[in-house]
Amino acid sequence: MEKPLPKPSSEGYVETRLLEALGEARLALRFLEEGLTRNAACKAFQAWKALLAALLRLELEKLKAVAKTEEERRWLESRAVPRIPTAKMKELSRLLRDVGHVGVTAWTAVALDLHDYQYHGSDPDTALSKYTTRESAAADVVELIQELAKRIEALKGRIKWGRRAGKSARRGEEGFNTLSF
Repeated sequence: MEKPLPKPSSEGYVETRLLEALGEARLALRFLEEGLTRNAACKAFQAWKALLAALLRLELEKLKAVAKTEEERRWLESRAVPRIPTAKMKELSRLLRDVGHVGVTAWTAVALDLHDYQYHGSDPDTALSKYTTRESAAADVVELIQELAKRIEALKGRIKWGRRAGKSARRGEEGFNTLSF
């Protein structure tokens, strides 16, 4: 049975969101292998969103320091970190960029394109989706997952990994290198 997410203020929140991101990424790759491109796009988007949640929580103090108003600081803590509103992902990515996460805005744009593809599929006219073919969307799924894995690998030293991550690591090489492309 799935446990609810820990509160964003708890110590295990970042770890849980990173493990969620890895789990969603694995599902995305499995769906691609089965030819379910739209489902894979959905899981890749959810994996990226979970990564953003972890990064926002990890950098919360820096983000609150660059926030312009007390209202923005409260919103970051009470809404942005626990919910990651899809409509605010670009702005949240820009904030993460401003505190040192280079390239996160461009990858968030890819994740959002995949989110659109999930609902609309391929669109030769690009009116509803940025992808004209399934292969193009599949390529972005793989590239987004590769970027996600690199970013999680880079965070390993900053995160206090608990028992859940240890179990995950024993099932695969270090838990982080088990995403096969």
